[in-house]
This record gives sequence, C-alpha cells and structure tokens, in this order.
Amino acid sequence: MAGNGINRTSSAAARTVPPPQELLDDLCSRFVLNVPKEDLESFERILFLLEQAHWFYEDNSVEQNPSLKSLSFKEFTSLMFNSCAALRPYIDHIDDIYKDFTSYKFRVPVTGAMILDESYERCLLVKGWKAGASWSFPRGKKIKDEEDHTCAIREVLEETGFDVSKLLKLDDYIEVVIGQQRVRLLHYNRVKEDTVFAPQTKKEISEISWHRLDELQPAGDEATSRGANGLKLYMVAPFLTALKAWIAAHPPPAGQKTDTSMKGACMWKPKNGSCSGSGSCSSATDQPLPRTGSDPQDADVRPGRSFRNFRFDKSIILQTMEAAFSAK
Repeated sequence: MAGNGINRTSSAAARTVPPPQELLDDLCSRFVLNVPKEDLESFERILFLLEQAHWFYEDNSVEQNPSLKSLSFKEFTSLMFNSCAALRPYIDHIDDIYKDFTSYKFRVPVTGAMILDESYERCLLVKGWKAGASWSFPRGKKIKDEEDHTCAIREVLEETGFDVSKLLKLDDYIEVVIGQQRVRLLHYNRVKEDTVFAPQTKKEISEISWHRLDELQPAGDEATSRGANGLKLYMVAPFLTALKAWIAAHPPPAGQKTDTSMKGACMWKPKNGSCSGSGSCSSATDQPLPRTGSDPQDADVRPGRSFRNFRFDKSIILQTMEAAFSAK
C-alpha cells in the first residue's frame, strides 16, 4: 500500500516544473540571437524561430527530464518573450503577435502527396499527434522559396519515412483552397501493401494507416469533418471527388486487387501504442529527424490588422546580439 502511495505522489509531481531561466536563456541564444539578421526582420520570422525552439524543448528537454512541464506553443512563446531580453520590450503586444502569427500560418501554402496502393483502392493517411487530431494525406507547409515537389518529397519523408522522389508525378496533382490556404497534393501510386512506414520526426504523427477509399465517404453534411466510418477527415474530404475521378481516368493495371483483410490497416503507431486495424505496426525510428518549420512566403500575405502599424525596432534585438557576442 505504501508503495502505491509513493507511486501516486511521484506521478502527480511529474511534468509540473517550468523550464528554468538557464534553459530559457540557452534556447533564446540558440534559436533567436545566433541567427542571420534577416531572420529578425519581422515578428512572423521570430515566431517561426520560437516554434523551432519549442519543438526542441518538447522533443529533447522535456523528454530527457521527467519533471519538466510540457507547454503549448502559446505558453512557451509567452515565457520566451518574458525571459529573453531581446524580446521583452514587446511583451505587451504578445497576444496580438501570437494571434496574427497563427492567422498567418493558415495562409502558408501546403504541399504533399496522395499515395495509393497497387490496386488504387486504398490511400495512405497519417494522423496528427495531438489528442483528437484528424487524418490527412502526408503534407506540410512550404519553406520560403521551396518548390512544390521539393516540399512534397520532404514532408512525405518526414511524416512516413517513405521516399517519393523518384516516381512523384510533378505535373499531376489535385489542388484545393481550404479557408485561405492553398493545398496541393501530387500523385504517387502503386505502392506495395507491405511497405514499411515510420515517421522521421518526434511528436508529429501518431498513426500511419492504409484506408479504403470506399470507406472514406462523407457522412451527410459533415463532409469536411467526419466520414461514414467516424474518422475525422477535414483534410481528406475536399480531395475525394477529384481523386476518384482521377482513378477513373487512370485505372490500375488489370488484375490488381487489394487484400480485403487489410481494411484500414494500421502500418505504424508509437511504441506502446495499439493498432486499430488488422495490419502489423512498425515501431518508431531511433534517431528521428528534427522537425522542419515554415518560413513566411510572399510579402502580399503578411498578417495583421491588430498591429499592422506597430513599429518593430529590430535594433534592440541586434544590440542584444552584439552584447552577447562581446561577452564571449
């Protein structure tokens, strides 16, 4: 009984310690101060840097120290603005800065790939890491000046561990606009059912599965939220009609039929996870790649009515950088 009490106490105390100032200073120095000056031209760029710092904190610091508290990006951003001398002058504007950055991210173009099996009856979908995440085709935001196909290759590799660079159809794609965001998915087909998939990044993908297209029918008027099988399909449903039309115009080789016992087969879940489908799951890679953030794109999609006229004085940040270098 006493042992159980100790376990409950230690469990309750876990993940409650905020990051110490020393760690925050290190993150500020590593991700904000020691970067090219052009990366400090705007709040959008600075928050993309903080996003990478947040990933590093969650993927490394929290994972290595069981007492450290896991933070949302908003909580982490507030801490960094309070603790980093270069950012502290703007703390009064943190709510507007964060709000406009979030709005901006939903306008950065997204590119990925629609991966089909050999029969064209199933497509590969990935599920986000957060609780309640929806399913989507492997895809992600473009980095500044990145070509669509380059982004698709990078994102598919990061999210599934699968290299589509050799057979990706560069001029064969489906594109939709969701909200204010352009999403382009290139075609990649005839992938074997026993292909091994595993994400190359930490805490981004929680499951990789084959899904039968005939089971992804939208449920009534909820076409952009859930399918008839209950799956959240916000990022899948807008592509289904065009994808099925493409398959009708490009039928697979005769005789290709999928194994019906592999319906909704789960191909990967994290260690200690359990598959919802009948397929076998592979485990995560031992050395995941660092997550890749996005950069602001064209100047005509700048965010921001709430602080559009706010004067950003980057000289304060540059002075802090110079002082840091002089102190070394």
